[in-house]
Amino acid sequence: MTDEYQPQEIATVQRLRAELDANGKKLVFTNGCFDLLHAGHVRYLNEARALGDALVIGLNSDSSVRALKGAGRPLNGQNDRAEVLSALRCVDAVVVFDGERATALIEAIRPHIYAKGGDYTVDSLNPEERAALQEAASDIRILPLVPGRSTTGTINKMAGEKAGPRLRIAVLGSGEGSNLRAIIAAVENGTLDAEIAAVISDRRDSNFLKLGEESGLPVHFVDPGSNPRKLGEAAQKEIFDHLRRARADVIVLAGFMRILKEPVISAYGDRIVNVHPSLLPKHKGANAPQLALEAGDAETGCTVHLVTAEIDAGRVLAQAKVPVLPGDTSETLHARIKIEEHKLLPQVLREWQERGLPVRGAGES
Repeated sequence: MTDEYQPQEIATVQRLRAELDANGKKLVFTNGCFDLLHAGHVRYLNEARALGDALVIGLNSDSSVRALKGAGRPLNGQNDRAEVLSALRCVDAVVVFDGERATALIEAIRPHIYAKGGDYTVDSLNPEERAALQEAASDIRILPLVPGRSTTGTINKMAGEKAGPRLRIAVLGSGEGSNLRAIIAAVENGTLDAEIAAVISDRRDSNFLKLGEESGLPVHFVDPGSNPRKLGEAAQKEIFDHLRRARADVIVLAGFMRILKEPVISAYGDRIVNVHPSLLPKHKGANAPQLALEAGDAETGCTVHLVTAEIDAGRVLAQAKVPVLPGDTSETLHARIKIEEHKLLPQVLREWQERGLPVRGAGES
């Protein structure tokens, strides 16, 4: 006999579901990491249990938590987390699963009711999980969060509110990753006292994401949805989750070709910067170098600016000028603009860090 707690097997939960169904009762299912159990978790789980007749928790495995939240997590191992959850009177079973999604578990269990916290909406649930729930005819219920209770808030409090003076940066990109490389170089050579806490891309095959992986950084691919310019609601929520888990101070859009909206824009107001290849307010939007050529401009350049709901309209933080040369194409002009971008962006971040860290927000549940 071992002292190590063993979570339930899927077959056990399937039998429980069948028994409940045969007696006209309902099984409630929820999933999460539950890395550091707090009152917000307990209240949420009690509310979830009250929706039906038994509550089953899908618990992210240790490898799954690391993939979602970085190498420093989980704080507690999966069997310890499962044992603590199972000790709650409201919990009937705990099943550990690998991977970032609970899709396979949902398909196996087919819960009558699926509960999720109030930082989600039905539309912002992961599309794969939502499709599995719809196929299982599960009733999706969104429960309110408990204000002021979060794992990240607890961790920050234990660390004295701040983990240190270094700026925590999350970088979003879709292309080659040259600006990400410039930030990495500035951190490595000591000219920028910062930590790259997350690298996020809407393209699984991007060199941007590959560069992050090769540099040993926490990387995340987010499925953007079908619109080539916009992010679906589930993708917006997934990016927001990655940012708050990373405890990002500043979000950098470095060639990110999608439009960020809620909840990121409000949660990180005045803390999102974008690099644009023109001297804003001239030539907003896509293809700015080509627009400068078509306008016959004698010079153009790059702008680092704050991101707002209106595209390329936020406050300008810094600019660098680049001459337009005879015979320039959009490609040659853009290449020279990028040289200035690689200097300007680390400079803006360095000045940001020297002014003192922004106030962190968007706590994690």
